[in-house]
Amino acid sequence: MAGGAGVILWQKAEGAAICAVGLWLYAGAESVLSLWAAILVFFAPDLSFVAYALGRRVGAFCYNLVHVYAFGALALAIGHLLQMPIWWEVGALLLAHSGFDRMLGYGLKTTEGFTVTHLGPIGTSRTG
Repeated sequence: MAGGAGVILWQKAEGAAICAVGLWLYAGAESVLSLWAAILVFFAPDLSFVAYALGRRVGAFCYNLVHVYAFGALALAIGHLLQMPIWWEVGALLLAHSGFDRMLGYGLKTTEGFTVTHLGPIGTSRTG
């Protein structure tokens, strides 16, 4: 793929920006969640890896469902439209989590396996 490394660098930078915006939105919220609950919500999407027990297709679908930016943005929008601060906070944290993962190079999964992402291989399958 031409320019692949440059594209990945931009996606990681975008992830850092999305993470920062999500944390900024969370910080400006009404603080319905306690700090420990906010930390749990931030890392909760990673529990979706459990779906890989049902196979690579189901695992990738479930993992990607909660790691796309739209998932957090939708929760954030629901919180804003319905004036429900808990949804706003959860949405901001989910958005921040997805950005955080992308910033670290953990992309959306393919059906080839958990370690194969749209940003390239992760973990022990990474080369170089």
